[in-house]
Amino acid sequence: MGHDQASTSGATELRTFMQSVLEDIRALERMIDEGMIERDVRRIGAEQELFLVDEAWRPMAIQSAMLERLGESSSSFTPELASFNIEANLQPQVLSPTCLIDMHEELDDLMRRARAAAQAEGGQVLNCGILPTLAQSDLSLSNMADNQRYRQLNKVMSDRRGGRFESLIKGLDELRVVHDNVMMEACNTSFQVHFQVGAEEFANLYNLAQLVTGPVLAAAVNSPVLLQHRLWHETRVALFAQSLDIRNASQMARNTRQRVTFGDRWVEGGVLDIFREDVSRFRLLLGGDTGGSSMEALERGEVPTLDALRMHNGTVYRWNRPCYGISEGKPHLRIENRVLPAGPTVEDQIANTAFYLGLMIAFGEELDDVRRVMEFDDAKGNFMAAARYGLSAELRWLGGQRVSARDLILSDLLPRAREGLAFKGIERAAADRYLNLIEERVSSGRTGSQWALDSLARMGSRGTLDERHRALASATYARQAAGLPVHKWALADLDEISDWRHSFRTVGQIMSRDLFTLHPEDVIDLAASLMDWEHIRYVPVEDDEGKLVGLLTQRGLLRSLSTRQDDSQGGPLSVRDVMVSSPVTVAPGDTTIAAIKVMREHRIGCLPVVDNGRLAGLVTEHDFIGAAANLLEETLRSR
Repeated sequence: MGHDQASTSGATELRTFMQSVLEDIRALERMIDEGMIERDVRRIGAEQELFLVDEAWRPMAIQSAMLERLGESSSSFTPELASFNIEANLQPQVLSPTCLIDMHEELDDLMRRARAAAQAEGGQVLNCGILPTLAQSDLSLSNMADNQRYRQLNKVMSDRRGGRFESLIKGLDELRVVHDNVMMEACNTSFQVHFQVGAEEFANLYNLAQLVTGPVLAAAVNSPVLLQHRLWHETRVALFAQSLDIRNASQMARNTRQRVTFGDRWVEGGVLDIFREDVSRFRLLLGGDTGGSSMEALERGEVPTLDALRMHNGTVYRWNRPCYGISEGKPHLRIENRVLPAGPTVEDQIANTAFYLGLMIAFGEELDDVRRVMEFDDAKGNFMAAARYGLSAELRWLGGQRVSARDLILSDLLPRAREGLAFKGIERAAADRYLNLIEERVSSGRTGSQWALDSLARMGSRGTLDERHRALASATYARQAAGLPVHKWALADLDEISDWRHSFRTVGQIMSRDLFTLHPEDVIDLAASLMDWEHIRYVPVEDDEGKLVGLLTQRGLLRSLSTRQDDSQGGPLSVRDVMVSSPVTVAPGDTTIAAIKVMREHRIGCLPVVDNGRLAGLVTEHDFIGAAANLLEETLRSR
């Protein structure tokens, strides 16, 4: 999202702040007209977002402690939205022969520092697009970073959405989530690459960034699982857009653009086109200290910081975002690629960066106007297809040809990327190292997402859903530590969980989610048939809104059938006539020990699991016996 800055959101303050935003745009226009924007320099940089996890591979809220422990090196580390995330910032560097190797070495060093700080706090650092073990309960405001700007953004966005954020994502599974704050966005971590450009070349290079985004993402996907559901190959794309969607019903009906956007057309004039459009389309969310008048700074011969414009730009989430900055006293423009996911390894990330930069350079020399050879909708469609399907995506490329992402990358784009890096004098050995990695990854089809999906398929139905995703996270960490790129990873397996005790701590970890349910008005014969066909003893009863209204037990059903008489007034018995109308329930976050005590106290063999009034699952005595057996087996094995 952005970093800490004092902010206000009152109507008067926002009007004053908007005046500053408009003045910043005029100041930027003047700087461009007067040739003040740095040109003929290519710099690159990156931001690395990371998850912080505990020994059970679950989110661990140690961000503040880590930043304090990092001490003087903490200027390279900044807070992220959630207290179980952290961001490492690489130093900008000129696009030189050794820049890729230098970036790799710097990122390795930052990762070592982050790991040491996390381990000192009893945690670990995991580099992945979406943490497989995340639960919706982790996304509460109690896990939001201690940052006033984040809390103010949450308040403003929540007010706009009426405290209700909805996400619906369909992949192999279907996930529908209703949440009450912006913390769903904290599920995403990325490796954001910055590419400095001149003002006069901005439009074409920005359009080229849009052009190459789809195929680059297809090779880089690493986020297939969200809340233990298998969704898109790069689920971040769908989730980010939906988790920060604050449009009202009228705006949605008009198909008004979301704040998370790929855009709707090619850029024609330059960077001012984008800034002006974003100010016109998207209302201010925050105000704050503007650092003084930008026009007055220009009159004094100073370089203005354009703080107001930059703050507003930080609340519009373009996948390729234009940025203004100052380096060594000179103002510059850059394109921030926000598409690439974090992970699977540092080397994989640098390889993705090399591929992206090589294509930007090559097409920058070859195409002076991408608008002549591709429709914008095709570029946008390629981006969405890559996010959904990864290397299996079918893309519409230059001249309208249809081609698979895999074939396009291997036959056309990798040779171009090699030419681009060579043109800028990147060391041949470095270019070969990273682009050969992309070639091997694409040829094998083993992206980070495909590895995760194949690993889950290999585990099948063994263990619980929670155990399989903890094994996935544990295996990810182990293979990152080994240092091999993802296409050389062995698939994860269930036995990679280091401590099985963490698999049985809460009800949510062992409960059954794939439930057969009944409606209170269903005929009792349907209930009897269902329980017979599926060999089940307990069936939750829910109403039309998914609220738990009862529990049908095998014992209660048998009792009713033994004394069965059709009601001459109302016909056959209904489920409502037989069900337990106020069943004892537990929540997903309740401990298994507490749930067992409840079952013993009430002498029952089943507990519906309810989350925010909705049926979330079912836990039975059989589930606890299975958990105890696994734990006993693990204990005996460790002796």
